[in-house]
Amino acid sequence: MQRVALAYEIKHSRRRLIDAIVTEVDRGRQPSPMLGALARLDFPLVITTNYDQLFERALRDAGKQPRVSVYRPSDDPTTDFEDESAQSPVLYKLHGDIAQRESLVVTDEDYIQFVLRMNDKDPYDPIPLSLKHYLKRWTTLFIGYSLLDYNLRLLFMTLRWRVDPARVPETYSVDLRPDELIVDVWQSQRRYVTFVADDVWSFVPALYEAVRNEELSP
Repeated sequence: MQRVALAYEIKHSRRRLIDAIVTEVDRGRQPSPMLGALARLDFPLVITTNYDQLFERALRDAGKQPRVSVYRPSDDPTTDFEDESAQSPVLYKLHGDIAQRESLVVTDEDYIQFVLRMNDKDPYDPIPLSLKHYLKRWTTLFIGYSLLDYNLRLLFMTLRWRVDPARVPETYSVDLRPDELIVDVWQSQRRYVTFVADDVWSFVPALYEAVRNEELSP
């Protein structure tokens, strides 16, 4: 996808590429029932690589006041927040937001720049200090991601780098058909992740019912 985006940008322009993304991912769309269910659960910290603003809408629809930190490709300090809570969760948008067009990480070149920026010192590191702190201490649940994604694995390894394996918190990845090699390396050998063989449309309602002790309305 990144290579396709780069080819489109070269043939047309960056502006037309971003226009196409904005049209595709956000205009006229509403949060799905699964996003609504996740928004009603009490996650104090959420990380997304989506460009749209659907989860923010779902959180507000659930009566919450989300605070949003968006990746900046420039050398400006990264916005960080403290005191994450269920009613005022923090949403980190690691690959940008359509409302800040310059922030989108789309092409191969964008991803390379993002990785290079991860060597920056705080407060310029695109991964905020509080996010790194909590990811080393809190259980992590991946929903809607595939660990086949090289960029996601790189981010995960960077955040857990040099952490004592005995102190690494539990991490789960919901994936109906995880790649066999990734399962062998990341679960069986290195024990980074426990895979949950399920799809989002059945896992989220089950999680919602288990946490809230009520069925998810259609």
